[in-house]
Amino acid sequence: MDKTNSEIINLKDKYIWVFGGAGHLGKATVIFLKSVGAKVLCVDLETRAEEFVKSTELSLDVIPATLDVRDGQATKKFVAKHISSLGVPHGYVNLTFASTAKKLEELSEADFDAVNHGGLTSTFLLSREIGLEMVKMGRGSIVLFSSMYGMVSPYPEVYKAPMTINPIEYGVGKAGIVQMSRYLAVSWGKENVRCNCVSPGPFPNLTVQRDYPDFIKRLSEKSPMGRIGHPTEIAGAVAFLLSDASSYITGQNLEVNGGWTCW
Repeated sequence: MDKTNSEIINLKDKYIWVFGGAGHLGKATVIFLKSVGAKVLCVDLETRAEEFVKSTELSLDVIPATLDVRDGQATKKFVAKHISSLGVPHGYVNLTFASTAKKLEELSEADFDAVNHGGLTSTFLLSREIGLEMVKMGRGSIVLFSSMYGMVSPYPEVYKAPMTINPIEYGVGKAGIVQMSRYLAVSWGKENVRCNCVSPGPFPNLTVQRDYPDFIKRLSEKSPMGRIGHPTEIAGAVAFLLSDASSYITGQNLEVNGGWTCW
């Protein structure tokens, strides 16, 4: 696999910033990007990025950093500081998200607003701060993250008790990310700054896989491929969109879901 990666996708000496880089899909993405030559700024909440980088011995080409993207002023300072020290990144990936995990009838107005801020507003602010710097350089690739639930509603029969159906505010926010990707692609296309979106399908984390095998079975049965996704299968899609192999692709939503939205 490594040999094929290096032949098809090459990010050698490219600087990529990955927000949410210490999460379930973020870790695989950071490791994959490093494997194809990228130098990565891995950003997450609290000490998560530092702990991840240390535990995987990635420190040679991966720099850990901390940011809560919900804080707009902190975001502006973060971008300015790291551009000053590292330069404008060649690529930027945003895997951050917000959700309450509450049922439809339990969700308050404040809950809904808070999730919109954490998932949509924060992504807009961060993307604009980085994207405008990319525009000045006349190059850059942005990869935002939506979800299959930004396009379709959760399939109720999959979420039998004790599982809770994927919440409404999560899907609404993820639908907005798809449109944001298109808008930014059009806004910055002539400046050679591309913006695309990745929409993962069923990629439950390891804890869910271990504790809820019946749920995993139902997820797998809903997929035409008959299985859930592996994090490395997201990482390859991200690396492709960041690389020159996708140089004429912008404003697209790449669905990585095993065919979930085919039926």
